[in-house]
Amino acid sequence: MAREYRDRIYIRKDILLKLYEYGEMNQSRLMSICGLNNVKHKGILDSMVTKHMIERREDAWGRKTIFKYKIAQKGKTLLEEVLQRYEDLFPRDDGGK
Repeated sequence: MAREYRDRIYIRKDILLKLYEYGEMNQSRLMSICGLNNVKHKGILDSMVTKHMIERREDAWGRKTIFKYKIAQKGKTLLEEVLQRYEDLFPRDDGGK
Protein backbone atom coordinates (compact mmCIF):
# COMPACT_ATOMS: atom_id res chain seq x y z
CA MET A 1 0.00 0.00 0.00
CA ALA A 2 1.48 3.35 -1.05
CA ARG A 3 1.77 5.99 1.63
CA GLU A 4 0.57 9.48 0.84
CA TYR A 5 3.05 12.28 1.33
CA ARG A 6 1.77 15.70 2.29
CA ASP A 7 3.97 18.73 1.64
CA ARG A 8 4.78 20.90 4.64
CA ILE A 9 2.82 23.79 3.16
CA TYR A 10 -0.33 21.65 3.20
CA ILE A 11 0.40 20.45 6.74
CA ARG A 12 0.61 24.07 7.89
CA LYS A 13 -2.55 24.96 5.99
CA ASP A 14 -4.39 22.02 7.57
CA ILE A 15 -3.29 23.10 11.06
CA LEU A 16 -4.41 26.68 10.46
CA LEU A 17 -7.68 25.60 8.88
CA LYS A 18 -8.59 23.21 11.71
CA LEU A 19 -7.78 25.82 14.36
CA TYR A 20 -9.83 28.36 12.40
CA GLU A 21 -12.77 25.93 12.23
CA TYR A 22 -12.63 24.45 15.76
CA GLY A 23 -11.11 27.28 17.79
CA GLU A 24 -8.77 26.29 20.60
CA MET A 25 -7.64 22.66 20.83
CA ASN A 26 -5.16 20.67 22.83
CA GLN A 27 -2.12 19.29 21.04
CA SER A 28 -3.34 15.68 20.93
CA ARG A 29 -6.68 16.55 19.40
CA LEU A 30 -5.15 18.98 16.89
CA MET A 31 -2.61 16.42 15.72
CA SER A 32 -5.27 13.72 15.51
CA ILE A 33 -7.71 15.84 13.50
CA CYS A 34 -4.91 16.86 11.13
CA GLY A 35 -3.68 13.27 10.78
CA LEU A 36 -0.23 14.10 12.13
CA ASN A 37 2.22 12.29 14.39
CA ASN A 38 2.82 14.05 17.74
CA VAL A 39 6.55 13.34 17.79
CA LYS A 40 7.33 13.72 14.10
CA HIS A 41 5.35 16.94 13.52
CA LYS A 42 5.73 18.81 16.85
CA GLY A 43 8.52 20.88 15.28
CA ILE A 44 6.05 22.30 12.77
CA LEU A 45 3.80 23.48 15.62
CA ASP A 46 6.78 25.00 17.44
CA SER A 47 7.85 26.81 14.27
CA MET A 48 4.34 28.17 13.73
CA VAL A 49 4.26 29.46 17.32
CA THR A 50 7.66 31.13 16.88
CA LYS A 51 6.45 32.79 13.69
CA HIS A 52 3.24 33.98 15.44
CA MET A 53 0.90 32.05 13.12
CA ILE A 54 -0.61 30.17 16.05
CA GLU A 55 -0.68 30.79 19.79
CA ARG A 56 0.16 28.22 22.45
CA ARG A 57 -0.77 28.35 26.08
CA GLU A 58 -0.10 25.93 28.90
CA ASP A 59 -2.80 24.60 31.20
CA ALA A 60 -1.94 22.75 34.38
CA TRP A 61 -3.93 19.54 34.58
CA GLY A 62 -2.96 17.85 37.81
CA ARG A 63 0.73 17.06 37.52
CA LYS A 64 0.62 17.32 33.74
CA THR A 65 0.87 20.34 31.53
CA ILE A 66 -1.51 20.47 28.58
CA PHE A 67 -0.64 22.61 25.56
CA LYS A 68 -3.55 24.34 23.86
CA TYR A 69 -3.34 26.01 20.48
CA LYS A 70 -5.42 28.58 18.63
CA ILE A 71 -4.94 30.48 15.40
CA ALA A 72 -3.36 33.93 15.68
CA GLN A 73 -4.34 36.91 13.54
CA LYS A 74 -1.21 36.47 11.42
CA GLY A 75 -2.26 32.85 10.80
CA LYS A 76 -5.78 33.89 9.78
CA THR A 77 -4.38 36.40 7.33
CA LEU A 78 -1.93 33.86 5.91
CA LEU A 79 -4.67 31.25 5.55
CA GLU A 80 -7.09 33.60 3.81
CA GLU A 81 -4.71 35.57 1.60
CA VAL A 82 -1.97 33.10 0.71
CA LEU A 83 -2.55 29.44 1.51
CA GLN A 84 -6.07 29.16 0.15
CA ARG A 85 -4.98 30.85 -3.09
CA TYR A 86 -1.98 28.50 -3.30
CA GLU A 87 -4.22 25.46 -2.99
CA ASP A 88 -6.61 26.88 -5.57
CA LEU A 89 -3.67 27.12 -8.00
CA PHE A 90 -2.07 23.80 -7.02
CA PRO A 91 -4.82 21.52 -5.69
CA ARG A 92 -3.91 18.32 -3.92
CA ASP A 93 -4.46 15.04 -5.71
CA ASP A 94 -6.57 13.76 -2.79
CA GLY A 95 -9.06 16.64 -3.07
CA GLY A 96 -7.80 18.44 0.06
CA LYS A 97 -8.23 17.66 3.72
